[in-house]
Amino acid sequence: MTSIQRTAVVTGAAAPRGIGKSAALRYAREGWAVVVLDLDEPAAKAAAEDIAAQTGATVFAHGIDVADEPSVQAAYDAVRAEVAAGRLPAVGALANIAGITSPVPFLETTLDLWNKVLAVNATGTYLVTKAFLPDLIEAGWGRIVTMSSVSAQQGGGVFGKTPYCAAKAAILGFTKSLAKELGAAGITVNAVAPGAVDTDIRAGATTPELEDAITSGIPIGRQATVDDVAAVITWLSTDDAGYLQGTTIDINGGSFLH
Repeated sequence: MTSIQRTAVVTGAAAPRGIGKSAALRYAREGWAVVVLDLDEPAAKAAAEDIAAQTGATVFAHGIDVADEPSVQAAYDAVRAEVAAGRLPAVGALANIAGITSPVPFLETTLDLWNKVLAVNATGTYLVTKAFLPDLIEAGWGRIVTMSSVSAQQGGGVFGKTPYCAAKAAILGFTKSLAKELGAAGITVNAVAPGAVDTDIRAGATTPELEDAITSGIPIGRQATVDDVAAVITWLSTDDAGYLQGTTIDINGGSFLH
């Protein structure tokens, strides 16, 4: 078994080819206990079992709708109960990975679509962070990583359009403001902004031709892997990254330089 000192909580961590599961697996390999949170609770439990089998780490899973405050509170209460019972160490890192995208042109969007994309990406990050933050403050140490996107920086250009870009831009402002508030508390808050990543988030809504067009604009010549992004997320949760505060780490292979 791995010697565990802290727990990393990862939202949106059940999809087999997702950034969240890759981050959860990497946390486990690097000596953290892990909490897998996902809207699909059976998939979250399956992911937790897989990660535990691969790493020997302590892994706990629970369902969560990040856009629903009672659901977030229930997930937090379940994690807190595991910590209180000694089955998990105290939470030290929170990776807000859960998100959805939408390729719908602006004039074809509906208010329901706008609200859903903003709720999952932006409000979800707010609710989950607010739930777990008091414990980090009490401990005097913590790492919060938020998930933005190159789309927020350049106004789309990968797949998601206006609602997604707006939601991911909100994450950048949220990250900077919260970082200013929490620096003195021993907690860092930083964002990652991936470009095109080889996941299933675009599954069924794209074509090989579109994927080739996306890749052709990347100087490195390939899309990011989930492990490329997970490596940065977990590094931002280490002591080595302790002087980074309110930053945005670009992971785009050179497709957007600024």
